[in-house]
Amino acid sequence: MFKKILVALDHSKADRVLLPKVLELARLTNAQLLLLHVSTGWAAQWQKDLNLSDSPEMKEDREYLQSVEAEVRRQGMTASAHHATGNPAQEILKIARAESCDLIAMTTHGHRFLSDLIYGTTITKVRHEAEIPIFLVKASPD
Repeated sequence: MFKKILVALDHSKADRVLLPKVLELARLTNAQLLLLHVSTGWAAQWQKDLNLSDSPEMKEDREYLQSVEAEVRRQGMTASAHHATGNPAQEILKIARAESCDLIAMTTHGHRFLSDLIYGTTITKVRHEAEIPIFLVKASPD
């Protein structure tokens, strides 16, 4: 069924809700996991254009991603990690295509009204532009 699942991690408590469900699905389908986190801070947004060094946030994000990858591998799963910078929705879509993923797993945060406009843009863009199925798991807002 699924061979490669892109798991969009947002480095929040929501990941603890998403990961067990994705791991269960990957075990059932014998899929490999591509763990992705997109850093979004100022330095991450402008790093390429301004030739900036990694910010402390980006370093912390990479360490987090590596620790999640190690934990997933300890559980016997095939996983790789990818750290990106910039616009989360664009990076998720770009990497899913480039890596031939056949499912994107993400969390929804259940925001309402104004928060939907601010935080819901990533999932809305991915939902409208993805050419593959999306597995959504509802997580409580942080």
